[in-house]
Amino acid sequence: MKLFTQMTKKALFAASLTLSLGFTGNSIAAESMNLDSLLKSIEDGKSVQSAQNKQREQEFTSRQNEQVQMLKDTQAKRSQMLGESERLETQFEENEVKLANLTDTLSKRMGSLKELYGVLQQVAGDSSNKFATSVVSAEIPGRSAFMDDLAQKMGSTSKLASIDDIEKVWYELQREMTEQGKVSRFNTTVIVEGGNKAQKEVVRVGAFNLISGGKYLEYNPGTNTLSELTRQPVSRYTSTAGDLQDAKTGVVQFALDPTGGSILGLLVQAPDTAEQVHQGGAVGYVILGVGLLALLIAIERFVSLLLVGGKIRRQLKDSVARDDNPLGRVMKVKDDYPNVAYDTLELKLSEAILREMPKITRNLTLIKIISVVAPLLGLLGTVTGMINTFQAITLFGTGDPKLMAGGISQALVTTVLGLVVAIPTVFIYTILNTRSKSLLLILQEQSAGIIAQRSEKGE
Repeated sequence: MKLFTQMTKKALFAASLTLSLGFTGNSIAAESMNLDSLLKSIEDGKSVQSAQNKQREQEFTSRQNEQVQMLKDTQAKRSQMLGESERLETQFEENEVKLANLTDTLSKRMGSLKELYGVLQQVAGDSSNKFATSVVSAEIPGRSAFMDDLAQKMGSTSKLASIDDIEKVWYELQREMTEQGKVSRFNTTVIVEGGNKAQKEVVRVGAFNLISGGKYLEYNPGTNTLSELTRQPVSRYTSTAGDLQDAKTGVVQFALDPTGGSILGLLVQAPDTAEQVHQGGAVGYVILGVGLLALLIAIERFVSLLLVGGKIRRQLKDSVARDDNPLGRVMKVKDDYPNVAYDTLELKLSEAILREMPKITRNLTLIKIISVVAPLLGLLGTVTGMINTFQAITLFGTGDPKLMAGGISQALVTTVLGLVVAIPTVFIYTILNTRSKSLLLILQEQSAGIIAQRSEKGE
C-alpha cells in the first residue's frame, strides 16, 4: 500500500511538473517572466497538487473502510438468514408431523361419520345435476346451486357439513319427490314464438312436462327460462294440453312424456304429412298430380253418371221418349222407324246404343291407366332414391346415416305415394265401370224389349 502511494505521488508530481512547464512555456511566449516568478509558481503548484493528492488518499481510504463494513454487514445478514432458514425447515418438518397426527386423530374420531360425509357428497353432486335439469326448478329455482356448493364444500378436507345442511339435503330430496306427483300452476315469463317474452300461466305436470296456452314448453337449465317449442307435436297431443290448461278440477286426458322431454323431442322432429310429401321429390309431385287428375275425373264421372242414372230411371216410368237422356234417345229410334222390320230395327237400336256408350264410359280408361301408372311411378322414385343413396355411400361412406336419409326417404315415400294413389283409383274405376255397365245394360235390356215388341207385331 505504501509503495502504491509513493508511486502515485511521483506520478502526480511528474504530471504537475509537466503541466507547470507547459504553462510556463506559454507564459514566456505570452509575456516576459523572470526565474523567481517561475520558481514561485512551481512551488505553489506543487503545494496545491500535494493537498489534492492527500484529499484523494483520504477519500479512497474512507471508501475502502465503507466497503469493508458493507462486506461484514452482508456476511452477518447471510448468517442470520441461514439460521432463519434452518429454523423454518425444522418448524415445517414439525408441522408435517403434527398435521399427520391430527389427520389420523380426525379420521379415528370421525369413524362412521366419514362414510356419511362421503355419501352426502355423492348425493349432493348427483342431486345438483338432477335438479339442474328438472322442470320443477322452473317453479322452484336455486336448489341446484345449494347442492353444488355443498358438494364442493364436502370435497375439501377442512370443512364439514352442519346438521342444517344435512337436513336441507333431505328436505330438497323429499320436496322433489313430492312435486313429481303434483299438477301445479304458476305465473312466469315465457319466450313465445318470435323471441318475444310474455307473462303467462304455466301448468307443470309433475317433473315431466310444462304447458302454457295449449302448447308444450321447453325448460332451459342454463338460463333458467321457459320457451315454447319451435315445433309442436300433432294436434291430438296439443289438444290434450289445451284441455289440461282449461281444466280446474276433475280428471282430464293428457299426453304425458314420462322421459321428461326425450320422447316429445323425437315426436316434434318426426316429419308431418306435408314434409313427407316433399321428401318424395319431383317423382312424388308427379304421382300426386296424376292422383289429383284421377280424383277430378272420378268426381266428374260420379256426378255425370248419377245424373244420367236419375234421368234413365225417370224415363223408365214414362212411355214418352225424351232427348235429355240416353234411354229416351234409344227409345226414340222406335218412333223414328215405325215400319221397318225388327231385324233392321235391331241394327238401328244397336247403333243408338253404341252412340251413347262413349258418353257413359268417357274417361274411365284414363282412370284405369292412372291406377296402373301410379305404382310404376312409385317404383321409379324408389329406384331414383336408391341411386342417390348409393352415390352418398360412395362419396361419404356409411359413417353418417343422415347423409343417406334423403335418398332412402325418397325411395320409401314415392312407393307409398304410388300405392296411396293406385289403391283408391282401382276401387274408383271398379265402381264407375260397374255403374256405367249397369246403365248400358238398361239400354240393352230396353232395346231387346223394343225388338221383341216389334217382332211380335211382325208376326
